Amino acid sequence: MARIRLRAPSAEGTRRGFRLKGGRLHLAGGLALTVVWSRALPAAPSSVRVYRDSLGHWYASFVDPAEAQVLPEAGQAIGIDWGVKQTATTTSEAHDLSHPEHGKRTSGRLARYQRMMARRKSKRGQAASRGYRRARRQAAKVYKKAARQRQDTARKWAKRVTADFDQIAVEDFRPKFLAKTTMARKAADAAIASAKRELINMARKHGRTVWLVRPAYTTMDCGQCGARAKRALPLSERMYTCDACGVVSPRDRNSARVMLVRAGLDPAGADRVRPEGPQVRQAA
Repeated sequence: MARIRLRAPSAEGTRRGFRLKGGRLHLAGGLALTVVWSRALPAAPSSVRVYRDSLGHWYASFVDPAEAQVLPEAGQAIGIDWGVKQTATTTSEAHDLSHPEHGKRTSGRLARYQRMMARRKSKRGQAASRGYRRARRQAAKVYKKAARQRQDTARKWAKRVTADFDQIAVEDFRPKFLAKTTMARKAADAAIASAKRELINMARKHGRTVWLVRPAYTTMDCGQCGARAKRALPLSERMYTCDACGVVSPRDRNSARVMLVRAGLDPAGADRVRPEGPQVRQAA
């Protein structure tokens, strides 16, 4: 059954709602589009979405089946803890993801164009002026560039992690609450959710396994003996000291090891660190 759904400024077609002929995309209703292909389609697509971004550029996104490109076995496991000072801290220092600060580098230009928009904003009920539209487009270009840089950094890091490790234990972190804190801007620039999504997608593509670990008490548990601290560590305290075994470790590095042990990927770790039930779930 053909179906086409229109949403300004986008269109979605499934099954017989579109077809590809002569390198052109034909949508229901007699609309034919010339597509500049970024790469060849591996198989016949099952659906398409045509949409316009904030810069006025049009894109066609196809959904088609893809085979996993399984990488050779590495026989290694890694634990990953998300943070704001450093986007990802792992049990392998060589695979840490530092804060790229792409948004911070472009914040000056973005603020400049936003001030121009505020000065040129028309009164209510009036059409936007040419100067306002020009400033809005420049602001969108700056924002889009930072977003693409974050995505590119996350993909390259995810590719490096999946190439070197078969099993990946990741903190199942939901950063929404950071929007209400003083670290909101830095957390948004770190793009933790984007990095996590790219890691899961890359692991699925290359046949790796990702374990999502609940973040409860990961900053209080010891990654060596499993003892739990009697108090929660404030954010200003960056070193973890275990009262039971006396081990001293960077706070985020200890949390990364807790992720690894909780997922059952470190048999030599403490048994008390690994929880029971749905606190650990497989993602890919």
